[in-house]
Amino acid sequence: MIVESNAALQPYNTFGIVAKARTLLRVRGAADVHAVLAHPDYRDEPKFILGGGSNIVLTGDVKALVLKVEVTGRRVLEDGPRSTVIEFGAGENWHDAVTWTLDQGFGGLENLALIPGTVGAAPVQNIGAYGIELQDRFESLDAVDLMTGREFTLDATQCAFGYRDSVFKHSPARDSDFGLAGRALILRVRVRLPKPWKPVLGYVDLQRKLAESGVQTPSARQIYDWVCAIRSAKLPDPRVIGNAGSFFKNPTVTQEQCQDIIARDPNIVHYPMPDGTVKLAAGWLIDACGWKGKSVGQAGVYEKQALVLVNRGGATGGEVVTLARAIQTSVYERFGIRLEPEPVVV
Repeated sequence: MIVESNAALQPYNTFGIVAKARTLLRVRGAADVHAVLAHPDYRDEPKFILGGGSNIVLTGDVKALVLKVEVTGRRVLEDGPRSTVIEFGAGENWHDAVTWTLDQGFGGLENLALIPGTVGAAPVQNIGAYGIELQDRFESLDAVDLMTGREFTLDATQCAFGYRDSVFKHSPARDSDFGLAGRALILRVRVRLPKPWKPVLGYVDLQRKLAESGVQTPSARQIYDWVCAIRSAKLPDPRVIGNAGSFFKNPTVTQEQCQDIIARDPNIVHYPMPDGTVKLAAGWLIDACGWKGKSVGQAGVYEKQALVLVNRGGATGGEVVTLARAIQTSVYERFGIRLEPEPVVV
């Protein structure tokens, strides 16, 4: 168990916000978690689980014990005629994991390329992009209960996946409720990639790439390259400009609500959903309110994509939160829609 005091957290959050952890413990396996829970100075302390830091906004130093998940490992568990099951350590970089599966000859995750963060954070957020969500490829995960020390396994149903949602984002309202927010530290994640592989090309950006390339039957690697190119053109590299990717969830409304908005703003970007609701593009809503390129202090709205908030250099978590709230107010006042942030404010 590796323990650090007054550890700088700026390298561990993609917004690049300056903050410190009073105590940071590097978790490289279940044994480290058990050692923490058995330690008289740590077992009763509040704990904060940190993966790649791509979905958090730090508003100050963290007093809770920071458990930095660094569990590594990549292996093929099963390669059958109908599917392939691959297991990753929770501390593996997600994009690197996607690249590795393709290098091994297994398609299925290519639409999720270049999403920042770690593998362990993927089920928490139920990450998704270009027509695929993690739940579409998820098999199971192993985790440790930080209250009891018990190790357990969850399948997709038990994870209660929703749009950018899972059981790991909810605290139990009653003892009988199954909420695991802040309680479960994920150690390993397994994905099941179906055979035969089929491309998922429903999104407009991918359709455009398909038309431009003249390729009739793209490979998984070709789609991976397209997704990387699309995301790189729209989204800033966190290593260059601090950000947490898409800051707000795309809201869903009824068809009646959508028609009402279209009557006032015919150009609104919207997508009909299988359940009869309509998903609206949060970035379009924000842009329509005039926020693209605007700033509050050193926190700003990215010039190329209004859905992304960025650190223009030395931004504080407070500035990011203030900007986000101002955007929420503008969108609500104009469209009557409440935008929900994706990142967790710490």
